[in-house]
Formats: sequence, structure tokens, C-alpha cells
Amino acid sequence: MPIRRRDFIKTGAGAAIGASLWPNALVAGGPGRDKKVRLGFVGVGGRGTWLLSLALQRDDCEVKAVCDVKPDRVERARNMVKEGHGNTPRRFSDGEEDFLNLVDRDDMDAVIIATPWLWHTPVALAAMKTGKWVGTEVPAAVTVQECWDLVNTSEETGMPCMIMENVCYRRDVMAVLNMVRQEMFGELMHCHCGYQHDLRSVKFNPGAEFGAGANGEAEWRTEHSVRRNGDLYPTHGVGPVAKMLNINSGNRFISLTSTATKTRGLHNYIVDVGGEQHPNADIEFKLGDIVTTIIKCAGGETVMVSHDTNLPRPYSLGFRVQGTKGLWMNDGRTLYIEGVSPEPHRWEPFEAYRESHDHPLWKRYEDRAAGSGHGGMDFFVMHAFIESLKRGVEPPIDVYDAAAWSAIAPLSELSIAMGSHPVRFPDFTRGKWVTRRKIFGLNDEF
Repeated sequence: MPIRRRDFIKTGAGAAIGASLWPNALVAGGPGRDKKVRLGFVGVGGRGTWLLSLALQRDDCEVKAVCDVKPDRVERARNMVKEGHGNTPRRFSDGEEDFLNLVDRDDMDAVIIATPWLWHTPVALAAMKTGKWVGTEVPAAVTVQECWDLVNTSEETGMPCMIMENVCYRRDVMAVLNMVRQEMFGELMHCHCGYQHDLRSVKFNPGAEFGAGANGEAEWRTEHSVRRNGDLYPTHGVGPVAKMLNINSGNRFISLTSTATKTRGLHNYIVDVGGEQHPNADIEFKLGDIVTTIIKCAGGETVMVSHDTNLPRPYSLGFRVQGTKGLWMNDGRTLYIEGVSPEPHRWEPFEAYRESHDHPLWKRYEDRAAGSGHGGMDFFVMHAFIESLKRGVEPPIDVYDAAAWSAIAPLSELSIAMGSHPVRFPDFTRGKWVTRRKIFGLNDEF
């Protein structure tokens, strides 16, 4: 969908932190374990098409409708459904808000959202208000107010909203989660994570182009780098460590500080690819090349989050999970556990631990996950959403996670704008985090 949405949310990323006081618990029904889940898809570009393909691999799903502002994408998706499941879903491609007509239908149980970021919350709110479950791509929201809107609407309607954070299901991450819960690292103290991914060829495609007429995410994603300075994409790293730290289930984020470097990478890329006279060489990008955020938790732990997408580098989510007895580091695939590792103060390979502490979900579904994308973790996030819906139970990644993880972006923007001043983190659970039970990774079925 086009980038404009009320001039890219004029109120800014640090917008209001108000909230309704309605404390209702979620009350969500499902069609039953033996019935098919009826789905609608809003946004069927690259990511949405992939999620659609995962649904079509299942015999417990029916795709009833597809929506996108580009009619050719809708037709491609409809042909995929017809070929895969034999039915032809309804099309919705009449402008930016045709999703309102899709969610208003009564022949769907849930809506999967894979639009550009600015539309995640509007579509999710509309779907929940019409009695649909929501599975939204990341981030779930781009302002703090949108985070509250998701929580309030989910509570008021009883409709769950699951943020489809696939990295929570990465195989090594789930093995480390097992080790954390077995206290192999002792009491957790500190975690590193982030999104460290050279996106220059994604933000400019073809060549040095972005915006209307560009290809793929360059059509809309680059505009965020023009207008915003903060950690724009935190959930791939934060989601997994939040589950290890029991955020929203006995622990919570209480404050953060963020700082950003100067910006050079995107301008240099434009000059290198398109030349100094290219029209885009005059654009001033707000996004610092590296944004570093430190989050303080109620339990006394800290989390360092890095956003690094404008400079040449290999891909890494930069995981480090450290406790009183040792630590694991994703880069290098190493760990050290005092009294257990063969040599004091020396790393050892992680792979043997990954195998010995492989999560039951991976042991059970390894074959089905093969080829599902991103090393198999895409299968698990879709599976968790579908199975939760069928049984009418709370999804293992819920609306409070969606709000807490997504809020890091606008809060980091606010901190940077105030000279890296600490910013209070909203409690989206309104105190329920103290007694909410953790459920992620504790069910060997989903």
C-alpha cells in the first residue's frame, strides 16, 4: 500500500501514552480442533504471498478472501488458492481502505496482515472490531498510541492479536530458551539482540530508486529512513529475549535510552550506485546508521538492542544471553558455562548443546517445518496462530507482546530526539504482568 497515511502519522512516533482503563481479559472462541480455519489475507506482496503459501500447505485452513492495493497481486494470490485448495477467494483491491469490506464479511475467522508497516494497526483494529482474530506481521504498530489501540481493542472485543514474530521459533533460540529455563546460565542478567542486516539493496531497488515506481519494499520502507531516527525494526531480536526474560509474565520493560550515530550509509550508497548527480543524492536521511538502545527490566536485567541496516555487513541478530553461570553468543555459535565447559574462560561450540536441548516442538515438527522459510521457523509461527485459533485459547505470542516489542521503535525515537534521555516504558498489561503465566514454548503441540 502507498506510504501516505495521514502524512505518515503527523503526530510523530512518540505520540500519546494514554489508555482506556477497561481491564477485561480476552475471551476468544475458536471453530474447534476438527474444523477448518477460515482466513482472509490483507497484503499479498512478497511476505504476504509466502504466508499464504504456508496456509495453503495445511488441510485445516480455507482462504476466503485476499486484499491488496495492486490488483495483479490479488489475482496472483487467487490463482495460488485455486491451484492449492480448489476454491477462488473473493478479491478486494479497490483502494487503500478496501480491507474494511474484507473484514466486514462473516465467512472468516481470522485475518493475516502483511501490508507495509503503517497499515498493520488500522487493519488489525478493523478486523478485531468485526470479530476476527488477527495475525500481524512485524512491527505491529509504529506509534505508542497505536500500541495502546491494539491492546484496548483486543481487550474490549475479546479478539486476540498475535504478532507473527518468527524468530521466536528459530531452532537455536528455542534450544537456548530450554537452557535458560533449566537455569544452565544461572540467573539471567543481560541480553544483546538486534537487527543487523545490510538493507541498502532492499531500500533502493532498482539502482538508487525508492518510493513510487520502485520495486518491493523500496516502494515504502525507505521513507521510514527519511523521516525517522530510531530502532525501526526491533522485534526480531527483542521477541526471543523477551520470552527468555519472561516479559509480560512476571517481568516487564520499565525504561529505555537510545542513541544514534550520524547518517552516511544510505547517501554513500546512492552516490556509489547512481552517481553524485542522482536526484536522491540530495535527500537528507534522518535514520542514524547504527542505533543502540538499552532497556531496563523490572527484574533488574538489561537488554541492548542494535539497529544496523545502512552499512555493509554480514547478517546477524547479535544474540547474547548472559547469566550468573555463563553465556551464549549467536555470532560464532559459542557458549561458556562455568564449571561445565572443558576449559576455564574459553569458548566451546554451541552445536552439541543445541542438539541435546532441542525444543520438543522442533523434535515433533522438524519434517513439516522443512522448506517453510527462514530455516523452518515460519512454519511454527503460522502453526501456533492456527492451532490457538482452532482451540480458542490464548496464542503464545499475544497482543501485550505485540505492544511491548513494537513500542521500542517510537520510544527509541523519542529518546534520541531528547538527547538520549531515558524514556518510561508503558505497562501495556496494566499490572497484570505480575501474575500472568508464561505459556510460550511450554506446549509441545504449538
